[in-house]
Parts: sequence; structure tokens; C-alpha cells
Amino acid sequence: MTDQKDLSTRLIHTRSGGRHSPTVNPPLERGSTLLMPDIEALYRDSPSYGRGGLAVHRELEDGLCTLEGASFAQLTPNGLSACALAAASTVRAGDHVLVADNVYGPARRFCTRRLREMGVEATFFAARTPADDLAGLIRPNTRMIYLESPGSLTFELCDTPAIAALARSRNIITVLDNTWGCGAVHRPLELGVDISVQALTKYVVGHADAFGGAVLCRDKSIGAKITATAIDWGLSLAPDDAWLAVRGLRTLPVRLKAHGASATRIAGWLETQKGVAHVLHPGLESHPDHAIWQRDFSGATGLFGLVLEDAGPDGLQRFFGALSLFGFGFSWGGYESLAIPADPKFKRETGHPIEGDRDRLIRVHIGLEDTDDLIADLSAGLMALGD
Repeated sequence: MTDQKDLSTRLIHTRSGGRHSPTVNPPLERGSTLLMPDIEALYRDSPSYGRGGLAVHRELEDGLCTLEGASFAQLTPNGLSACALAAASTVRAGDHVLVADNVYGPARRFCTRRLREMGVEATFFAARTPADDLAGLIRPNTRMIYLESPGSLTFELCDTPAIAALARSRNIITVLDNTWGCGAVHRPLELGVDISVQALTKYVVGHADAFGGAVLCRDKSIGAKITATAIDWGLSLAPDDAWLAVRGLRTLPVRLKAHGASATRIAGWLETQKGVAHVLHPGLESHPDHAIWQRDFSGATGLFGLVLEDAGPDGLQRFFGALSLFGFGFSWGGYESLAIPADPKFKRETGHPIEGDRDRLIRVHIGLEDTDDLIADLSAGLMALGD
């Protein structure tokens, strides 16, 4: 029978079956060497070495499977390693992959540099490409379609169910970077995607103090390939980072509701402000993919973009110089609000509607500060554009 309890309840009460500690949180075990009861167990029991993970890792894996509706989770040291593992475990030399052109920059680099060195060719396509048009790009040796929805700089959504159905009909594996939706507001495995990837560093950890990644799926054969590749690459997650991710997982739904509500209100306010040309938030009715967001997502998170009106060569400097609450830093998902100019990170091979405005593209992460205080801070930045 399907558990009908709310996700927030299930995340708090997901416990590893073999746990014997009386503490609310799992014990933090730091260990490389594990002592076995006899010599036969050295080669029989698993794990027999700390790299395979201990109690805290099992608890995190169980919680992530609950979060994403998965049956298998492979932990990695960070989000990029999770993206790389998901991609590389599905392909081999001579294969071809299709990659949405809005994906995370380091994942793009892995596809264009490392996969190429492995003998795998990548073709990029615009994220909004309809599945029927995408079918024309499939080759006999196409083995994977890699998606990110929404993209974490320009926030386009893919028609994920249609692309997943197309891929399944051609025996092609689909991978989706779900760091934005993180399982709490988006569950790609339920839409037909084969592999969901997360940078746990972002919303799961939630406090900007640890790294982590996860690759999740439902298919045993796919999971076996992911495990084998992770073992061959020597991937593991430090126990301290795993413990912090478990801690963050318990409060994820309530934190995400606050992030999403505040970000949606601020995005709506920004749409009405002088100095703002566009707001890139799929939860707004003005967003081109709003209908897909309503269909495939159950809420919003704290990350979105905006494009400033042309304020001259020093406009961005004046805008950022007037901010006092928004920090200038990479990553996102923590309790603190962040803002960065996105142009240096912007890379596209297929062209994009934002291309001509990219030098005025800003990405913001709305943290857990008071919403009115954040609006006042952004207002100061916009007022500085007129100076």
C-alpha cells in the first residue's frame, strides 16, 4: 500500500532499518577500516570498508528515495560528480548523447570535454524543443538525453513527460538534473525520467556548509551500472557531509515553502518595477513555460532570474553596489540570499531568447530573510540604476 502521509512527515520518520541508536539523529561514524567478525566476512559482508558508507549514509539514501520516489540512491561527493556519474554510467565509446542547452555549466563541460575524450559525441538542443522535433536529432547510436528543468540560469522548462516517452520508445536513457525542484516540488521519476540527479549541496543541506550529490533511479539494471561506475571511480560521500545532509533533509519541505513563497512574491513585485525588463520565474503567469510548471511542479523554490533594462556600461555595478542583504557568491539553496551577474557563466550553442540581453542577466536566490527587507534591498539596487 502507498504511504499516504505528507512528504514532510515521511522525511522526518524515514529511518534505516538496521539502526539501533536511541538518538533522534543517526550516529556520526568516521571510519575507513571496518573490523569484521571473522576473516570470511572480509569478502562476504558489505560494507567491509568505510568508503561504502555507514549508518548515516544508509539513512540519507533512504530519505532521498522517499524524497524523489526512487528505489535506488548513489551518494557522491558533490553535485558535479553526481551529474558526471549519471552521464558516464549510461554511455560508452561510440555513443551519441543529446543535451539540453540550458544545463549547469560544469555538466556541460563534462559532456563537451570528458565525454568527448571517452569517445562520446554530444549534440546540444534548445531546452524548449518539442519532443517531435527532438526526434529528428536522434541517431542510431543515441544512448542518452540529458535535461535540466528549469535551467539554473535562464529557467526554461522542458516538456519532460513527452521527452521521456520519446526516449523510452527508442530505448534511450533520460537523465534530469533536479537540483532546483529537489524532489520536494518536482519528481521527474514519476514523469518517466530514468535518472534524477541532485546537488545535495543546495536545498537538501540547506545551510551552505557541506557538499554532496545523489543519483537516483527506480530501475535495478540502471542502478547496478551506476553503482559499478561509482565503485570504479572511487566515489564516496564524507560522513560529516552525509550527516549534515540528513539534518537538512528533515526540514526541507518547510524551508522550501518559505523560499518559494518569498521568491514568488518578490518575482511578482520585480515585474512591476522600473528598470526591470524581464523576470525569469516559471511560477509567474508571464513565463512562457508557466503551463508546464503548473502541470509538472507542485511549488516554487527560491532561485530565479531577472534582466535589467539597459542602464549603460556601469548599470550592473551600480545595482550590485547598492545591495546590502544579498551576498555575492556561487551556489544557492541556503538560508542566505545571493545575487550574481550571470553573463560570465552564460554559454549556449543553439541560441537563446535571452542572448541579446545576457549582459544584463542576474540570478538571485531568495533566502529566509524577511521578504519586505529583501524587497527594500532590491529597491535600493534598482533606484541606483537611475543615478
